[in-house]
Amino acid sequence: MKAVVLGSAAGGGFPQWNSNAEACRRARAGDARALPRTQASLAVSGDGGVRWFLINASPDLRQQIEARPFLQPRQGLRSSPIEGVILTGADVDAIAGLLHLRERQAFTIYATDRVLAVLKANPIFDVLSSECVKRQPVPLGLFAPRHVDGSASGLEVELFDVPGKVALYLETGADLAGKPGDTVGVEIRQDGGRLLYVPGCARVTEELRQRFAGASVVLFDGTLWRDDEMIRLGLGPKTGQRMGHMSVSGPDGTMAAFDGVPVKRKVFVHINNSNPMLIEGSPERAILAKHGWEVAYDGMEVSP
Repeated sequence: MKAVVLGSAAGGGFPQWNSNAEACRRARAGDARALPRTQASLAVSGDGGVRWFLINASPDLRQQIEARPFLQPRQGLRSSPIEGVILTGADVDAIAGLLHLRERQAFTIYATDRVLAVLKANPIFDVLSSECVKRQPVPLGLFAPRHVDGSASGLEVELFDVPGKVALYLETGADLAGKPGDTVGVEIRQDGGRLLYVPGCARVTEELRQRFAGASVVLFDGTLWRDDEMIRLGLGPKTGQRMGHMSVSGPDGTMAAFDGVPVKRKVFVHINNSNPMLIEGSPERAILAKHGWEVAYDGMEVSP
């Protein structure tokens, strides 16, 4: 299995287009300690890097394809090594990039019924012609994605439910947690390697701890360093929990939740532009290192 981080930032990217905060200014100025990042997505291949599946299609997908030659056309006038897109939810930063793939190129969208229903309800996604793009419902559990020509991908994939929140634009009433299938994690297995991708999670349950145990690589939600980060910085009125994301630090944070869980490699993804761990050499980076965590960057190889 080959796996490459295409984008490592949360919605809006880093720097965020309308942010004039210090970290974003540093990123725009070319500060080597504030590396720019596009919005979160992962590419995985089960055949040595010939054909690829994406986990989520971020709004920056076209930019990500142009930055990674292995995702670019290789033969004929039109072609693509992208065989499919696996969706973890219906948030804008997971599905908007599908619109970049509308030029009648064959591939398959894999998602839960809940997520596919959102695509069906919005006619803009009909630009992905059903003659070329198959929408494959996937229940929570195991499935085997296949190449467009019907051949086996060599990957075993499992979607599993995680505590989260419905997409912002789908919020109605007081029930924001959503239902099973609204927010999922992805586990990919091949030849004994286990990679888990969870870009959004509101809480690590004991069931999730057991799932993560023994994994080769876990790429996990690193949106905010602390729950009230956005409020303290004057960037917004919402806590991380209100946005469906647990914080990295603190007694109820991700680092504490993973303590004692045997994972070979732990990597934070989906990192908000306000999170101080984006800055190399920061005190937060030192704390992460003590807990055995890495901070993802665009182009990072995370193959098990």
